[in-house]
Amino acid sequence: MKVIDLIRNNKNTAFSFEILPPLKGNSIQKVYNVIDKLREFDPKYINITSHHSEFIYKTLPDGNIQKVNIRKRPGSVAIASAIQNKYGITAVPHIICKGFTKDETEYALIDLNFLGVYDLLLLRGDIKTLDTSMNTGQYHEHATDLQQQVNNFNNGIAIDGSTFEANETPFSYGMACYPEKHEEAPNMDSDIFYLKEKVKNGADYLVTQMFFDNKKYYAFVDRCRAEGITVPIIPGIKPVVFKNQLTVLPKIFRSEIPEPFATELSKCKNDKEAEEVGVEWCIQQCKDLIAHGVPSLHFYTMMASNSVYRVAKEIY
Repeated sequence: MKVIDLIRNNKNTAFSFEILPPLKGNSIQKVYNVIDKLREFDPKYINITSHHSEFIYKTLPDGNIQKVNIRKRPGSVAIASAIQNKYGITAVPHIICKGFTKDETEYALIDLNFLGVYDLLLLRGDIKTLDTSMNTGQYHEHATDLQQQVNNFNNGIAIDGSTFEANETPFSYGMACYPEKHEEAPNMDSDIFYLKEKVKNGADYLVTQMFFDNKKYYAFVDRCRAEGITVPIIPGIKPVVFKNQLTVLPKIFRSEIPEPFATELSKCKNDKEAEEVGVEWCIQQCKDLIAHGVPSLHFYTMMASNSVYRVAKEIY
């Protein structure tokens, strides 16, 4: 069953979460440990992030500097298949356009089809650590370009223009949205315009960037509905677990920390106290979202799986 069907067929607010592939060389057991911890809350689907290669400069024994291309967290496709087969829970690998060539994307789609993984989340991906000298013609510039490749694949059209027998089960996908505006959008009007394009071209649902002020989410949803966007808009939720996230999260994710929350975090003397404040804020935030009838809550678990467990224990 597709993610959109799992959401719509769930009588109450659905639960889902996102995990990261382990660092290269580490065991998949790290992934299983998170799932084993959270599966009691009946997750409808589990997202697996994708990470592009990064270029670093390595000093050689002779003192010369060598540019090295590394991918710290490979394996999203394999992990998605492993999760789906081990747990029987729908897996949703992220497919990103930045840092992955069009050919790499096509090979991933072929492998996912063979593995029976048909749900995707299509994203542009982080660009902060990309090599600016790469051949941009090999990559999609925007998530909507990536979306077109997936649509073509569903229709039996390869990236080189050749045709093949379309897959029996087409890929279904969600895409990202930003209640506080994408960092590169000049204004919210522009952001909403491209969001409408995503939905018009086939996005089944939207997942928000993390936010901490529900009023911003509600205003965003109202704006989307007024613009004719009718697909589910799923709140992306992350409990704060470190004191420095008071300044780090707004800087990296452009997510504003509401003043009452910021005041309490600023009083914390250490990360343990910040974690407690973060869990309490997140519980109240989620209770309010559920009371407003959101279709699902999607949790970002990076360095926060214990907090996500505590929050879910209170609301599910």
